Amino acid sequence: MTVMQKKAENPVAHLSARDIEDLGLELDAIRAQVIASRGEHDAAYIRRVIDAQRKLDLASRAVLLFSLFPPAWALGTAGLSVAKILENMEIGHNIMHGQWDWMRDPKIHSTTWEWDNASPADMWKHSHNELHHTYTNVIGKDNDLGYGIMRVDEDQRWMPFYLGQPLWNFINACLFEYGIAAYDLEIAKNWAGRKDNAEFQRQRKAVLGKIRKQMTKDYLVHPLLSGPSALTTLGANLTANLVRNLWTHSVIMCGHFPEGVQTFAKKSIEGETRGEWYLRQMLGSANISGGKLTHLMTGNLSFQIEHHLYPDLPSNRYAEIAPKVQELFERYGLTYVTGSLPRQVGSAWKKVIRLSLPNGFLANLKSARRPVRVAAPAADASGAGRPFMERIAA
Repeated sequence: MTVMQKKAENPVAHLSARDIEDLGLELDAIRAQVIASRGEHDAAYIRRVIDAQRKLDLASRAVLLFSLFPPAWALGTAGLSVAKILENMEIGHNIMHGQWDWMRDPKIHSTTWEWDNASPADMWKHSHNELHHTYTNVIGKDNDLGYGIMRVDEDQRWMPFYLGQPLWNFINACLFEYGIAAYDLEIAKNWAGRKDNAEFQRQRKAVLGKIRKQMTKDYLVHPLLSGPSALTTLGANLTANLVRNLWTHSVIMCGHFPEGVQTFAKKSIEGETRGEWYLRQMLGSANISGGKLTHLMTGNLSFQIEHHLYPDLPSNRYAEIAPKVQELFERYGLTYVTGSLPRQVGSAWKKVIRLSLPNGFLANLKSARRPVRVAAPAADASGAGRPFMERIAA
């Protein structure tokens, strides 16, 4: 396994092939324990979250019918923002991972769920479940790593285009659901031959149809139902979608991009074993520390390490298995990257800015600004050249 980031020491150099396979067996055992214990408690959890989210969404939209009044606008917008985040993060993302397929409930199943997002479910499942989770942090294989618009590792050749990546990343954050839809379409790859590409044209129509459906609901029907409050309701829906996009982008950045998270060369996964796949997930992910509310609002992606190890296990079980996973990190001499939300967001953005510049640019700039120290003249017998206060004391 080859770690792409340039480091003085390889973080897995101390592990033998036998160690890595033993690690994989221990992680398999944790997975088996959770699968064997799934039951009504877990099913009740996801049904409770879905019910609460739908009631919050409906109540918030009802309050926004009176959004001409500032208190109603603030309350309704906040509630709608939370409802949209819950629908995307804890509900849609996790259902489409197949975390609840074992319930055999056709209404809560990865094959039937369609979420409130610009990307159609089937396209997202391909790019996210099949590609991202298979090739986690493998440069050139995992398009989630930088979304094709950012330099994500020192080994990548720097180009002037990357100077703009802090701006590209911010724009992507504000329009995140549309950025993901464009990424699912693989526009850069398919644009040149788009006219003759029947599959691309089919997917393009599906995305545009999904966007039209969402915009009709949020920016036409709901505002018109508000009557005199139409414009303020329109603003509330725009704000809620912006908040949802910024939050989702931040959570995903925290899970994949802070300092300490490793990236990998394509050749590093040739002949990859089950244990090595597990190890790559451990090194290529980071967690967010926090309480139950933080975990709920992140869709339990605050346990990104555990999610990447077990993407199809119920999200409410990640908190339970996290201490077991952390103990394995410690026992095998690996770094469990975690931190508060502000710390991880700051770390991720710092990395975005650092990699937008040529390697060593900031260090060279700091060195150039360092003042040049001139050696003091040697003191003679009379004391000339000695510091003033020393001569006074003498």
